Amino acid sequence: MTNEELKNFYFGAYSFEETEDGWLQAFQYTKEQMEYFKGAFDFWYERCTATTAKTIEMITEATELSFEYRFIWLGSPDSFELAIDGQITKIAYVKDLLKEDETADKPQGAPPAWKIPQEGKIRWELPAGKKSVVIYLPADATILVRNLKINAAAERPAKNCKVLWLGDSITQGYGPLRSGMIYVSVANRLLNYDVINQGIGGYIYDKKSILAMDGYRPDKIIVALGTNQFWSESPLKDVEEFYEALTGLYGTEIPILCISPVWRGDRPEEYDKFVSFCEGVKRIAAGYGNVTVVDGFTLIPHLNEYYLDGLHPNCLGTENYGRNLVEAIRKAGF
Repeated sequence: MTNEELKNFYFGAYSFEETEDGWLQAFQYTKEQMEYFKGAFDFWYERCTATTAKTIEMITEATELSFEYRFIWLGSPDSFELAIDGQITKIAYVKDLLKEDETADKPQGAPPAWKIPQEGKIRWELPAGKKSVVIYLPADATILVRNLKINAAAERPAKNCKVLWLGDSITQGYGPLRSGMIYVSVANRLLNYDVINQGIGGYIYDKKSILAMDGYRPDKIIVALGTNQFWSESPLKDVEEFYEALTGLYGTEIPILCISPVWRGDRPEEYDKFVSFCEGVKRIAAGYGNVTVVDGFTLIPHLNEYYLDGLHPNCLGTENYGRNLVEAIRKAGF
């Protein structure tokens, strides 16, 4: 499959670039947005180019599938995953694919450091018969792909509405350490949205990144921000300015879903302050006629067993988050 053909099956991209040696890179942000992140904070900039669990999807009778991958940045090791008819059937963990960098200077007992850039190939056998195939690309890494091969024809699956999904590291996909298990992916296996995921690690309600995306207009917008700024100097003012900018750019006719921050248990000494901030987020968002509010505290049990570190939901947490979010979306008629 050529890169032009591959683009037809690649979901989650706003734009593409091809390297001289044939690697295809997908971007979920505009160049202007990425330039803003570059000047604002290196942490944001690294993660704004991450693959963010983008997907390659098709309907096919193929029984073999393979592709080449190239890592050019790695935040944390999660996975490539294969889903057949909505069920994840194969997982290739990044930690098992990459070679360690033996020259890295790291403290004793520190996690492995991997050599980047690094390339490889994945090959999967598929069950017989016509089926839906979804490949989840790693969330907390920047992956280039090329030479996708299948041994039968493929067609592009139909999608529901176009959704721009804005968020922080939880939306980008850090926590479950499984690309197919980020809550956006869990929810979208049921919702079948055509998603551009603009989740970015460490992000906040920041009006400066609300910039026009030429040629793209979503049918709906989902916002899941706030957990990274409840302790800041004027967090609710930032929330107000964000929604003013968002509705100013897209108008008030596009439905927006506000997910207030989910429960976190890592800062018990500031819990009351966090709860007060979350109430403020819901109050501000509800003031817009086109905004539906979902209380994030209702989406994941308030137990550390559902979290990697008290802040980022693990696989159990994201499964609950995604499925409960779908129920909330359907109940609200969003």
